[in-house]
Amino acid sequence: MKRKENIVKLKADTFSDRVVKMYRHLREVRGEYIISKQVLRSGTSIGANISEGEYAQSPMDFLSKYSIALKEANETLYWLSKLRVGDFLTEKEFASMKGDNEELIKLLTSIVKTKKQNLGLL
Repeated sequence: MKRKENIVKLKADTFSDRVVKMYRHLREVRGEYIISKQVLRSGTSIGANISEGEYAQSPMDFLSKYSIALKEANETLYWLSKLRVGDFLTEKEFASMKGDNEELIKLLTSIVKTKKQNLGLL
């Protein structure tokens, strides 16, 4: 049986790929080592947690994984803003990454809220 396409997972994977490329650029070209490592960790963790949620052991496990992905997306936004403030990202680079990140936050917020409602937690 073919699984339904998971749009948020595809978007998170694409974002993760962008984060990895940005990390390499920040280290190799701009000489930034500390914050870039933080954004690499949180930015790639979004997709990893969504992937874990696909094969969750229970609805509560699914909710937990997607909630963690949401927290990681929010943390990623924080680190991106620090890279911008430190002039390691141009305004255009920041706006592009921020836009994709905020889209993930909106999607994950909706999924988490709906799952909580379905489980009677809201």
